[in-house]
Amino acid sequence: MQALFFVKLYLLTVPVFFAIDLLWLGVVAKTFYRENLAHVLSPTVNWPAALSFYLIYIAGILYFAVAPALAQDSLGRAVLNGALFGFFTYITYELTNMATLPSWPIKVVIVDTLWGIALCASVAGGSFMIGRWLGGV
Repeated sequence: MQALFFVKLYLLTVPVFFAIDLLWLGVVAKTFYRENLAHVLSPTVNWPAALSFYLIYIAGILYFAVAPALAQDSLGRAVLNGALFGFFTYITYELTNMATLPSWPIKVVIVDTLWGIALCASVAGGSFMIGRWLGGV
């Protein structure tokens, strides 16, 4: 597949990721994080860092989950690879925080890791379908 295809796929995947994750962070789990992490949360968001993370992370989902799935024409592969990507990245973040930050709750480790699995699996699946729609299979 060519670079232009992946640029289009990336640009169409970005709003999918943002819509799902911002719904989680801004609505569904908003109070969960405040209640459990108030002692370490910053009162303001560092938007350049946050946006940089999101843009890099989405590229990771495409590279590790969606591209191999498109090559195999397998939605199941996209979802599985996305779930695994979410698990490994989120659990690494959570356990690093637990090891280095004061009072990082195990409840946050579990909930956030499960969220990472669900988020990345759903974004990878959606992106795979977008890729098929773009003619990448």
